[in-house]
Formats: sequence, C-alpha cells, structure tokens
Amino acid sequence: MLRAPRGRHRSVRGAGPAIPVAIVQCALTLALAAVSLSPAAAQSQESIEVVLPRMFAYVEQFMRDFGGMVSEELYVQSVRQATGFSRGDTRRELKSDFLLVNVPGQGWTPFRDVFEADGRQVRDRQDRLAALFLSGTTTDAINQARRIMDEGARYNIGGGTRNINVPTLALMYFVADARGGIRFTDKGRTDEGRIVEFLELQRPTLISTTGGRDLPAHGRIWIDEPTGTVTKTELRADDTGVETQITVSFERDAGLGMWVPKRMEDRFKRRGDTAEVRGVATYSRFRRFQVSTSEELAPPDGGGKP
Repeated sequence: MLRAPRGRHRSVRGAGPAIPVAIVQCALTLALAAVSLSPAAAQSQESIEVVLPRMFAYVEQFMRDFGGMVSEELYVQSVRQATGFSRGDTRRELKSDFLLVNVPGQGWTPFRDVFEADGRQVRDRQDRLAALFLSGTTTDAINQARRIMDEGARYNIGGGTRNINVPTLALMYFVADARGGIRFTDKGRTDEGRIVEFLELQRPTLISTTGGRDLPAHGRIWIDEPTGTVTKTELRADDTGVETQITVSFERDAGLGMWVPKRMEDRFKRRGDTAEVRGVATYSRFRRFQVSTSEELAPPDGGGKP
C-alpha cells in the first residue's frame, strides 16, 4: 500500500523542520558532488556537470508551466494472475482529469479526479479539480482535492492501496528541495538522449507505504543535452513488501509549445502475491490555466471554464 509523495520541506514522521533557504540553495552543489561518471560519458562533448543543471532548470520551468494545466487521462489497468489462480477484476478502464498544483508548504502535488469507470459515468464531466482552486490553494480546497483523489484510488484494481501512479512522480525528485538527497550517475549517450541514473539516499523518503514505511526510489531519466528537456523517466520503488515501476514518455505539443506526458506504463506487485497489476495511461485534451503570483488558479480570460 503506497502513499503519494510527501513534501521535503515539511515535517513528516519526525522528519524535522522545513528545509532552510540556505539548504535549498546549496542543493545543486550537493547533487553535483554526488555525480559519478562512466568511462564512456567522460568522452562526451559536454560533462554531466553541465547537463544536470540544465535539466534541473528545465524541470523547475516544466513544473511551473504544467502546473497551470488540466489534462484528460485514459488509464487501462489489468491484473496478471499466476497460472492456476483467479481473483477479482482483471481489467479496468478509467477516464480522469489530472492536475498538478503547487501547494504552499508541500510543493508540487498531483491530483486525479476519476469521472468514468469502465464506460460508466461516476460524476458529472466537469473540471471539478480546477474549480476547487479557482479561489486559490486554500486549506479547504486542498483537503477536498485529496478526498477526491482518495475516492478515485478505490477504482484501482488489484491488491493494496496506491495513489503514486502519476506521470510527474519521477520529476519530483529533481526539484530544488529534493535533489540534494539524490545521487546521480551518468550512463552515457544513446539515440534517445543522455541517460542518467538516480538513487534516493535521503530519509524520510519522498514516498512511503500506508503503514509509514520508507520506500526509497531509483531509476533513470533521458535528457536532451542541448536544452535539458526530459523526454522519458523510469522510476522503481521497492522493498521487502512491495515493488512498483513507473515509466513515462513525454512528447512535444506544438499547440502548447512545451513537452507534456504522452504515455505512462506502470506495474505494481505485493511481495508474495500471486498477481501483479499493470497499467497504461495516455494523456490528451490539455487545458491551460494561468497561475497567479498569489498561487491562485484562474482561467486565462478571467471567464468561465476552458
């Protein structure tokens, strides 16, 4: 059972006080000090010390831009049973709204609102999440959004409870207040871009089980070297109780003028279980909102729904 990402800069299970500004400012230095170079990468035209800051800057800008959008998610989950076993649902198709919000004191927080399950409408088709934040990221709006996301998580099939199956999860390890606890290792260049492995070292971890157990993450990111653009992410988080993997590919949207999540593939399994859950999600119908300096969301024209 897995919980959504928790903020680095807030107290979590005795994690301590908020991270001081000085620590946030030196996070880049800490991250770069943790970089190790493979022999192949050492011969690259640009060192990883040059590529990583470029990627960090890109992720920060991506969060600000994508945090002003609502997208529609088509998510198909299936349960793969071991031979001789059969239990519960084997397939589910969900349609949801997905929104990334900068929550004061908690950082970038993803929310999902399911509006259709297996072809059956479960609520009115409206931008319910976005409407919650039209008056700002108030405590009441955040709590309502969390209830909506928890409500949607019950439509997941398979054993366990989880709400970390979101396309922006891996990127949350590269924002300023998280990357200082990550070790980066250069794995060289391929046709898909520069590959960098990451390993979470800091405790408490960004995600945890519902029982409060740390769940350290590791994975890979694919980077376009000239721009720092992240074109693909792969995240794994596992321990003695659970194992999960989330792979996301990004694609440039000409109309929006930015890269957005295109496809997410995820896998979840409890250790000792006879089945695993696999999912494939695609994203479309991106609707842009304007995020004001007061951290309030409002339609670009100040009018009604997009």
